[in-house]
Amino acid sequence: MSLLLHAGANPVDYDELRNLPVPAATATHVPIPHYRVVDLIAHSLSFYGHEVVEQHHGVTPDGARYFGVLTLRSRYTDYTDMVGLRNSHDKKFPIGIGFGSHTFVCDNLAFSADHVVKRKHTANAKRDLPGLIGEIIEPLAIQREAQYRQLECYRATPLTDDRADQAIMQMYRSQVIGVQKIADVLHQWEEPSHDWGDKTGWRLFNAATLALTGKVSENPKVTSALHTILDGVCEHVA
Repeated sequence: MSLLLHAGANPVDYDELRNLPVPAATATHVPIPHYRVVDLIAHSLSFYGHEVVEQHHGVTPDGARYFGVLTLRSRYTDYTDMVGLRNSHDKKFPIGIGFGSHTFVCDNLAFSADHVVKRKHTANAKRDLPGLIGEIIEPLAIQREAQYRQLECYRATPLTDDRADQAIMQMYRSQVIGVQKIADVLHQWEEPSHDWGDKTGWRLFNAATLALTGKVSENPKVTSALHTILDGVCEHVA
């Protein structure tokens, strides 16, 4: 869960959100109930094939500021995406929506994600939110589909030990892994800690990502370089 509450907000469930009072609208600020933001997002996500499987919410004691994270399941289950949300009734910040593999929402107002959109509390905000969601989710849905096909290719491509050795050394030469990690990847290839099936591109991919726990998720360039190497290996075998 990437929701951190340590600056005064308290965790609440969805039913508690529904019972929070909403201030009257003004000429320049039209508050949207916190639960309605959640509902609008969940409905828009379902249209693109995402199901909310876990949700966490927090509000300040006066109910004016909301922070939340939704964990999603999609038809491409090798990736777990999340949505970060925030909303305010006191004009402190606009409606915020973050989407991607890595989101972080904190009641100290830190808010980050792979893709972020913000919308002021105007009369048209509720109408515009579904379209804003579509703008960030549809491209990512296409990306996830491509990634899914890529991983399926890895699963379907058997590799010999010699090909795996060459790929591991290419990872080293490309600075995907350091010299101290060569043995770790090789060990996971030969004696995997998890059931990754037979010796395929999928097993090698998991051997490398396990050895690189943390580094891959924090450095997109490492992820891209790793996929480039494995794509080349699997394409050569095919």
